[in-house]
Amino acid sequence: MENSRHSDESPIPLHKWRSYLPDWLKHFLPIGGGRAHDDHGKSMFGFTVFLLSESIVFVSFFITYIALRLTTPNWLPPGVKGPELSTAVIINSVVLIASSFVIQPAEGALKRRNLGRFRLLWLITSAMGIYFLVGEVKEWLGLDFGPSTGLVGSTFYLLTGFHGLHVFSGIVLQIIMLIRSFIPGNYNKGDFGVSATTLFWHFVDVIWVVLLSLVYLWRA
Repeated sequence: MENSRHSDESPIPLHKWRSYLPDWLKHFLPIGGGRAHDDHGKSMFGFTVFLLSESIVFVSFFITYIALRLTTPNWLPPGVKGPELSTAVIINSVVLIASSFVIQPAEGALKRRNLGRFRLLWLITSAMGIYFLVGEVKEWLGLDFGPSTGLVGSTFYLLTGFHGLHVFSGIVLQIIMLIRSFIPGNYNKGDFGVSATTLFWHFVDVIWVVLLSLVYLWRA
């Protein structure tokens, strides 16, 4: 009879330096080979790989944007101010970044099986994400340029729109996880969905910080 436990066949000896990592990072690594109780860790590792692939897409966009900015003499067409770091943009950014400090305690509350606190913090996180999206749409409607206004228009709407799509996806995932919390015993066997959604939301926030620096803080 084949043993259900086998050694970790990873080419990198993760188990040797796992003890040096912070606790929040340990459960993202596929330590333990094929053991059944390590399913959560392997799932999180797979989701982390997915986020790394998403990072490559964003990084390629950012590199292209930087290259275009550096090689285009007249980045802003005549009469176009371009995206500005207005008060509304600052508030939207603060709200989105602050939401990471709300969703993390929400995940912790679920792990302690405090469903009431989890639902409240999770709902606040979703509301903050919705606030950001509404603010972004309002900004688009008030700009003096569109997607067809030279490179500044096409790159701006591509970057902010692609990021906004990720924010929207994160909100949808949050709503699904919130609804699942009302199913009796749904999270008794694990909370991978909540952990993955939390990690995705942190990813979205980090991407926005980079995007904000490139698009709004880098002036022509």
